[in-house]
Amino acid sequence: MSVSPTLAAETHELLAALGVDRAHYTDGTLVVTSPITGEEIGRVVEHETEEAEAAIGRADAAFRAWRQVPSPKRGELIRLLGEELRAHKVELGRLVTIEAGKIVSEGLGEVQEMIDICDFAVGLSRQLYGLTIATERPGHRMMETWHPIGPVGVISAFNFPVAVWSWNAALAIVCGDSVVWKPSEKTPLTALAVVALFARAVARYRAEGGVAPDGLVEVINGSRHIGEVLVEDPRVPVLSATGSTAMGRVVGPKLAKRFARAILELGGNNAAIVCPSADLDLALRAIAFSAIGTAGQRCTTLRRLFVHDSIYDTLVTRLRRAYASVKVGDPSQSETLVGPLIDADAYTRMQKALEAARDTGGTITGGNRIQLQGYDGGFYVAPALVEMPSQSGPVIDETFAPILYVMRYTKFETAVKLNNAVPQGLSSSIFTSDLREAEAFVSDTGSDCGIANVNIGPSGAEIGGAFGGEKETGGGREAGSDAWKAYMRRATNTVNYSRSLPLAQGVRFDVES
Repeated sequence: MSVSPTLAAETHELLAALGVDRAHYTDGTLVVTSPITGEEIGRVVEHETEEAEAAIGRADAAFRAWRQVPSPKRGELIRLLGEELRAHKVELGRLVTIEAGKIVSEGLGEVQEMIDICDFAVGLSRQLYGLTIATERPGHRMMETWHPIGPVGVISAFNFPVAVWSWNAALAIVCGDSVVWKPSEKTPLTALAVVALFARAVARYRAEGGVAPDGLVEVINGSRHIGEVLVEDPRVPVLSATGSTAMGRVVGPKLAKRFARAILELGGNNAAIVCPSADLDLALRAIAFSAIGTAGQRCTTLRRLFVHDSIYDTLVTRLRRAYASVKVGDPSQSETLVGPLIDADAYTRMQKALEAARDTGGTITGGNRIQLQGYDGGFYVAPALVEMPSQSGPVIDETFAPILYVMRYTKFETAVKLNNAVPQGLSSSIFTSDLREAEAFVSDTGSDCGIANVNIGPSGAEIGGAFGGEKETGGGREAGSDAWKAYMRRATNTVNYSRSLPLAQGVRFDVES
């Protein structure tokens, strides 16, 4: 197996086709490499602090104009963005594969997720409902209304370089806000491509008679200090940040200090329970995708598996066979199911976790680096299946790699407690044909995660539901359901259309007029 020597050239062709100014990805100081080969594919222009502050200023000015546009008209801009994404799905999906290392279907799937949230947001633009509230005072009306809140900051991670931005941006824009985006330093090229496609949508919107201000979407590239500018600027009332729990511990208090609204999507040490009545064929497929997909680099990746003692040997034997059959390699090739880790640091962290598991009594299958001819700079690994005597040591921590810790259980209640006995609370699932177990798992005494599934894995969420988790996952919600409310401010209004002035709660306060 060998890689084409033109990966960098292909990247530049894709960026040019998507409308990105060549100087933005060739004349900068931020070196971008592809995890496929480790080779350099671009040099992105980094922003200085003053430039980031100016971008926020433009976004603030844009917000003040955009909030006056009726929300269905705002939705029309997102409809056009969805059309641009549909027209360029293959090119953008390919760029995701090159820059983030995702297999072909996952790269395309990420762009489809963007298209889906655009569709959702277009409908939402006519459904930003308030409430009419019963009032005790005659001749009065009480209601709840929702208003645009201001520029929304988005700090995204490498593993979903474009989809997470769209979850926030599509909703924020129909809600009347502007957006300032700080993408991961590891995946800035896809961000440049998305912003270029958004600019095309704006041009079409204006050509059709729409009024859209400049600065509605700004992108600021750079290292941590640029993200800090976004976190600390008082003109940004809402900030969505995706990353590690450690990052959240820094970002959260800074936002709280200035009373900004935080949408945090942090660590996710996700678990699944396999019960005696489970359909093992179904469970096996779901476990494999959830644990191995995206090389274990999803926020919702399955990392802990609790298997009932009566079926443990049968299932684990089948899992070993499945793991051995998975094709690891160039994500560009159609037969590949597992691409590379994002970089050398990710590989080092994986090996440290496996060493700790071994020291804690774990039995490891896989986990070794796979050397591919022509891909010396890529970090390809065999997914690791680790049988652990208990939930201890590295099992408690999230390692962003394809490591699945497997443990036995005998009592259902014990398995649920183990599911909940970690600091993180993003996603979880149970495999069972027992209605009582299924309902107990999703009840108030069951899983304590933001996502609790039955007979599907914890990974691969649809945009229709609110995405996010509890505890050290951060508590934020993005995408569907009523997540839109985070991007607006709520007002309670009381209108007196009578000629009297009754006070609530029977209070009397009479003065001579």
